[in-house]
Amino acid sequence: MTSISYLRVSPLLVALALAACRVDGATEAEPLPATVSVLSARTETVTLFDELPGRVVALRTAEIRPQVGGIVEKRMFIEGSEVVAGQALFQINAAPFAAEVESAAAVLQRAEADVVRTQNKFDRAKKLITTNVISSQAYDDAVAGLAQAKANVAEAKATLQRRRLDLEFATVRAPIAGRIGQALVTEGALASASGAAPFAIVQQIDRVYVDVRQPASQLGAIRAAARSGELDDASRVPVAILAASGNPYPVAGRALFSDISVDQGTGNVIVRVEVDNPDRLLLPGMYVRVRLPRGIKRDVMMVPQQAVVRDAGGRAQLVIVDEAKRATRRIVALGEIVEGRYIVTSGLKAGETFVVEGQERVREGDSVSAVPFAVAAADAQR
Repeated sequence: MTSISYLRVSPLLVALALAACRVDGATEAEPLPATVSVLSARTETVTLFDELPGRVVALRTAEIRPQVGGIVEKRMFIEGSEVVAGQALFQINAAPFAAEVESAAAVLQRAEADVVRTQNKFDRAKKLITTNVISSQAYDDAVAGLAQAKANVAEAKATLQRRRLDLEFATVRAPIAGRIGQALVTEGALASASGAAPFAIVQQIDRVYVDVRQPASQLGAIRAAARSGELDDASRVPVAILAASGNPYPVAGRALFSDISVDQGTGNVIVRVEVDNPDRLLLPGMYVRVRLPRGIKRDVMMVPQQAVVRDAGGRAQLVIVDEAKRATRRIVALGEIVEGRYIVTSGLKAGETFVVEGQERVREGDSVSAVPFAVAAADAQR
């Protein structure tokens, strides 16, 4: 009975021994290299931007006000439409001004007639004074009378010209071309040249300004960029205008100037940007975001943000892949972030290959399987 039992157990022990051998063999096999996405470092030129809030301001704004008083008879424009310079907008009752023109014209005629009379009197006195027929006093009176008559004519002409201007001002016209808003008075309203409220407002918006508030603390960096010539180069870069959603408007601007004083309440300076606005997409009062260029850096290397890892001390690192496809971690110094990429100021050389995605699967000295990083696909995901 004992021998039979031994023979039955032996095949089981053999099977267990073979299984143990297979497990030991699998443990000793070399693991497959991790697959990582890589890029090759290269130098490039990058423009530095500040994305700042801004407010749209009309290029020119004109408040339509009357220059004479009277009853408004007619509105002569469509609210919200484009108007041209000199276009008639409101008509004030012109009858009183027309009557004043006729009265001033009559006064001028009377003054001109008086000149004729005093001229004849002066001519006679001039002849008689040589023969001592009239006194010097009478001659002097004739000279003064003629001068007074001519002065009356000049005064009457000026009065007539003024009355004609008042008649012309009875038609209120647009001083500039632009888009006119709502009418702030209606027919029958009493116009006054000294009134506080305008009749309407015309704004030129085919070009607009965007006033950008920039922290005064950045003035030092701006001056340094100006000394290095970077600011001059950046001033030729178009300024992008962004909506609140972050989507860019199909327009571009150019920076004109910075204000000369700092706002005491906010510590900001204002930078004015001029923007062509042919489709009237930007309206006065809108708040937008402006990508304001502040310098250009040349021959710099940049890496995507996801390529940077941090060690326990918080230092920035890149995983470098050498020619033998082995990964090593290297500490690097980083600069500013531009469009989702870090500027690497030290620790990376042109031509070196670094890991962009898959660093978590790699240990120091591991062999890796490198595939090119799809930059366009990554940008589309962002």
